[in-house]
Amino acid sequence: MSRQQLILLSGLSGAGKSVALKSLEDLGYFCIDNLPAPLLPQTVALLDEDGYPQVAISVDVRSAHNFASFPNHLEALFEFGLDVQMLFLEANNETLVKRFSETRRSHPLSSGELTVSEAIALEREMLGAFSEVAHRIDSSDLSANQLRSWIRQFVALDRSQLTVIFESFGFKHGLPLDADFVFDARCLPNPYYDKALRPLTGKDQPVIEFLQRQAVVVRFQEQIKTFMQAWLPEFEADNRSYITVAIGCTGGQHRSVYIAEQLAKHFAEHRQVLLRHREQHG
Repeated sequence: MSRQQLILLSGLSGAGKSVALKSLEDLGYFCIDNLPAPLLPQTVALLDEDGYPQVAISVDVRSAHNFASFPNHLEALFEFGLDVQMLFLEANNETLVKRFSETRRSHPLSSGELTVSEAIALEREMLGAFSEVAHRIDSSDLSANQLRSWIRQFVALDRSQLTVIFESFGFKHGLPLDADFVFDARCLPNPYYDKALRPLTGKDQPVIEFLQRQAVVVRFQEQIKTFMQAWLPEFEADNRSYITVAIGCTGGQHRSVYIAEQLAKHFAEHRQVLLRHREQHG
């Protein structure tokens, strides 16, 4: 009998856990929201015994009084021999504060004593251990449709090997919180200043041809390739499941998109790769 596939979902309040859990439900997962950490082992064991092949459970600080025990209960899950994946959603403070303001909801840790910003800072601290070992998604600049798409990509991954994620972004919209490495492409020739290329992206052939003609662009991407090829085996040896390589330019439309595309194409020949363009919402 195949092992139960279990996704443990956590993240910051307001970062999109409800959207993620509904997406997993649509993908056929039996979903449980806000399960107290001490109930994890017995709940998972019961669902496995009853034959649920795919289960997703949200665990977060809404059960703050017992969340500290989560690492111990997580260890018990691995001892069961289950196929466990961990997914963590985060967003920058400005986005989270804005979302709470727009929905007029209170933060689960505020209780009238902490400001929203203070509650977010406390929550980040409480969830730090989870976020360090999970697949992270920064939802700050994502639409609901983008988040659902990224969740589908996550579910489709082969859990037995390291996943390398190449993500393009625009510096003017802020750094991606889920990045392990960030490379700054703003020093490269910018297609934006060519009026014919401005409305296009790094996936369009005229932009591709423009950037391929630039020796400095070729050197930039080759040196990233060399760096990542040298260090990916070390991350595999450290049992890392995910590495996110973020490429940024000013607006996240031309240079960063092109370079992320080229790197993803190169590494996909021998590794499991995901490609994401944060600023492209189509």
